[in-house]
Amino acid sequence: MPAEILIVEDEAAIADTIAYALSTEGFAPRRCERGEEALVLLRGGDIRFVILDVGLPDLSGFEVLRRLRTFSEVPVLFLTARSGEVDRVVGLELGADDYVAKPFSPRELVARVRSILRRTAQRTSPLFQVEEASHRIRFKGQSLDLTRYEFLLLKTLLAHPERVFTRAELMEGVWAGAEESADRTVDTHVKTLRAKLRLVDAEADPIQTHRGLGYSIGRG
Repeated sequence: MPAEILIVEDEAAIADTIAYALSTEGFAPRRCERGEEALVLLRGGDIRFVILDVGLPDLSGFEVLRRLRTFSEVPVLFLTARSGEVDRVVGLELGADDYVAKPFSPRELVARVRSILRRTAQRTSPLFQVEEASHRIRFKGQSLDLTRYEFLLLKTLLAHPERVFTRAELMEGVWAGAEESADRTVDTHVKTLRAKLRLVDAEADPIQTHRGLGYSIGRG
């Protein structure tokens, strides 16, 4: 299945050029013009890569990335009309994977997308396989029987192995918009996840607790 790539760009001519270049190289481009719309689409979990313009009509690209990183580690490449070193440093420190100034070569852009996808694919634990379309996660080849929130919680941890997520970050990313509000919600779901992982492997303990901080998952 072609990797879905979200183009967040309000200039139609630029978005058209990028979409055409991606589609001719076998990718499946999707488009939107506003940051809020992008965040809604990205919560769906099917997007594999984001090309994000810094200057959007509603939110800055930096703000979109800041919010995105509370629930996803999907790779992001910034587009900007400003090539100053300050913007570049700020963008990368926020968690962007690359930074391209306009005007740019569509061919070079696609090459960078491929390179980043190859590099970030290595961050995924080999013990787990996330099946976005069916909302299933396999552990050591066995499909886990997960609730919606267990799936979202485990997927969030797996998106960036060894990163420590605070309970607040997990609450915002996994339970956003839900009535659940207590930190204990995260602890309870981690406990049930661990129990389900041990049904597959009684010795398994890939989810680590960081006392006073939160949780992370190992690379396997």
